[in-house]
Amino acid sequence: MKIRAGFEISYDCPQPTPMIVQLSVHPSRFGDLISRDQLRVEPRVPIKTYHDSFGNFCHVLRAPAGRLNLTTDFLVHDSGEPDIVAPHARQHELQDLPVDTLVYLLGSRYCETDRLSDVAWSLFGLTPKGWPLVQAICDFVHNHITFGYEHARATKTAFDAHAEKLGVCRDFAHLAITLCRCMNVPARYCTGYLGDIGVPIDPAPMDFSAWFEVYLGDRWYTFDARHNHPRIGRVLMARGRDATDVALVTSFGSCTMVGFKVVTDEVAE
Repeated sequence: MKIRAGFEISYDCPQPTPMIVQLSVHPSRFGDLISRDQLRVEPRVPIKTYHDSFGNFCHVLRAPAGRLNLTTDFLVHDSGEPDIVAPHARQHELQDLPVDTLVYLLGSRYCETDRLSDVAWSLFGLTPKGWPLVQAICDFVHNHITFGYEHARATKTAFDAHAEKLGVCRDFAHLAITLCRCMNVPARYCTGYLGDIGVPIDPAPMDFSAWFEVYLGDRWYTFDARHNHPRIGRVLMARGRDATDVALVTSFGSCTMVGFKVVTDEVAE
């Protein structure tokens, strides 16, 4: 299947403002692109690109004072298959995990494993390890947090989301990631496009989405605590320890978002 994806994002900058932008498709999906995912910046400014330590594609620019517009529009091929379900995927003992997964067992800015460890073990200490454990965590988070865009807060952590029981998709992901790490399952944060493909259309404006991946049975698997069922058409943009590592736009100075539109639609063959 083909998916059309893209965005139009605008900022007002009272003064020239350096930015790091992570708005491109993840390199792992480059081979699926039918048309180029090219970041367009108006007014035109010099852009440097690099891959960060997590393999994400990043852009560095200096926004001039005034209005800055960031846009892209592209086609990408997708298998049309839902997220893989592997009920028998096993959980590794710590000493058997690949060393590059170990960083995803540690606490991070939004995932305070030290503050939620007792909660995790009280809830899931008797749950069978592996896939059943991760699914139990997703079930808990899905039922524990009430979704609402009005509950978004840039400083909200997994501990806050657990206490307040309110949040957006990133809060569902942060809490599930933290509980997985507390139970010795490597978990990493993901952000990208996820349109209403194969599900009823959500009347709310389209947004980027957050989900997470866990390492089980010698590979990474996708889980989504907000929706809590396999979805079709995820287009990954970035991965990291939590939202800190995959911030779509990091500005080094004051600026105000004044426009935001995301498109993710299946294209009829």
